[in-house]
Amino acid sequence: MAAEPKILELSNGRITARIASWGATITSLLVPDAHGNVADVVLGFDDLEPYMKGISPYFGCIVGRVANRIKDGKFTLNGAEYSLPINNGPNSLHGGLKGFDKVVWDVVEHKDGECPSITFQYHSKDGEEGYPGDVTVTVMYSLPEATTLRLDMEAIPHDKATPINLAQHTYWNLAGHNSGDILNHLIQIWGKHITPVDENTIPTGEIMPVEGTPFDFTTEHKIGERITDVPGGYDHNYVLDCGDEKNGVKHAAKLRDPSSSRTLNLRTDAPGMQFYTANYVSGITGKGGAVYEKHAGICLETQGFPNAINQPNFPSVVVQPGEKYKHTMLFEFSA
Repeated sequence: MAAEPKILELSNGRITARIASWGATITSLLVPDAHGNVADVVLGFDDLEPYMKGISPYFGCIVGRVANRIKDGKFTLNGAEYSLPINNGPNSLHGGLKGFDKVVWDVVEHKDGECPSITFQYHSKDGEEGYPGDVTVTVMYSLPEATTLRLDMEAIPHDKATPINLAQHTYWNLAGHNSGDILNHLIQIWGKHITPVDENTIPTGEIMPVEGTPFDFTTEHKIGERITDVPGGYDHNYVLDCGDEKNGVKHAAKLRDPSSSRTLNLRTDAPGMQFYTANYVSGITGKGGAVYEKHAGICLETQGFPNAINQPNFPSVVVQPGEKYKHTMLFEFSA
């Protein structure tokens, strides 16, 4: 039996994260503004019960084995057809009914000192949620600098080729999780293209330039400025194709809250990023009794492209046995 899930703390005196072994979930992240005022900038719950009861719309968790949507919950790999649980319209979403967000991860290491870190591991078995092969997944959260949270994700298939696409699904609100909507936040995204979607939110296979559309965030814009021109709100995958690279990670997005001047610069080595404006969040009671409504947070989920397993022109998400899937995210805070 897996251990009882628990919430662990990661702190370096400047920022403090609380991270649960249930779903390797960030439940709280305290970040100062320019005046040293600290706010919790992620949506979530005070204790584990709502996460474990399935009330959470993927707040703060690691999603997998394959993040985002797979069309009709089907794919073919090496001549075998696989069927996955359908849990999002006609699609399979975020790993199925019991994805990596709904399991207890082992705490492999919890380290204080110069670069505090917490390492989680999960063994996903062959056939779990319909996916082929045994996979060992390791996730490490660390605080390498005063106001930087780093996430390193790795996965190794043991015996069969399998699709792997992990994502971190935190809902950000840089004014504070209980401060209302994020429509006044400003965002810049280092992506000149998106993968447009059909009526079931599945990419059509096209790579569409954002220039001249409400999806163009190549320069900074308010999130709410053109959101009404996008039916339902933003829930789209950006092709991260124009960010400067340093240490193997490229600039993906810069999110800024004008009220507190808190800023998040996100860097990653993933090819895509789902920009999601919490369109389906409605009346969820979270931390301290705060009620989260539509657009209460924003997700910046760096990832492989949605439904890539069925789109030969998208970067492949198939990992061979003995190969290593790697995915790094840097969350750099300033004010």
